[in-house]
Amino acid sequence: MSIHTDLDGPDMDGVSAARGAGFMTSYLETLTLVERLHRLLLDVIKDEFERVGVLEINAVQALLLFNIGDNEVTAGELKTRGYYQGSNVSYNLKKLVEMGCMHHERSEIDRRSVRVRLTQKGRDVRAVVEKLFATHAKGLVDRGVLDHEGIEDISESLRRVERYWTEQIRYIY
Repeated sequence: MSIHTDLDGPDMDGVSAARGAGFMTSYLETLTLVERLHRLLLDVIKDEFERVGVLEINAVQALLLFNIGDNEVTAGELKTRGYYQGSNVSYNLKKLVEMGCMHHERSEIDRRSVRVRLTQKGRDVRAVVEKLFATHAKGLVDRGVLDHEGIEDISESLRRVERYWTEQIRYIY
């Protein structure tokens, strides 16, 4: 099945053009929703840390600690593995080390490479985020917002979009 947009040219019939315009509208709404959801997730994390009285760490840093978990990674791996989406990874790593949430160690083989892992304090922060996410997961199911099948459908659709965008970056430019 081919999806047409109003960019397909003048030879499209009216039905195809309407379908294409409808798809484009839905796609743009989805992009806006994904962006809003990410910002809202950070606000939810920030509010939880304010509620429990942990004010020295921001939501981006807490999410970074959550995503790293028990892994030991280099700064470069944080982005390639999807643990960190921002542009200021060095700043946040430096702050997390200064706060005592992360250990950092230079590689013996490549002195330019620094490996990081969570300290006990970092694991404690991670546990707050993990508990928050577990509460959300239970609430989504208990309130009938989503079930297992629904969340799997959303995840699979988003993974397909991610693969498509990744291909666009790798193969078009």
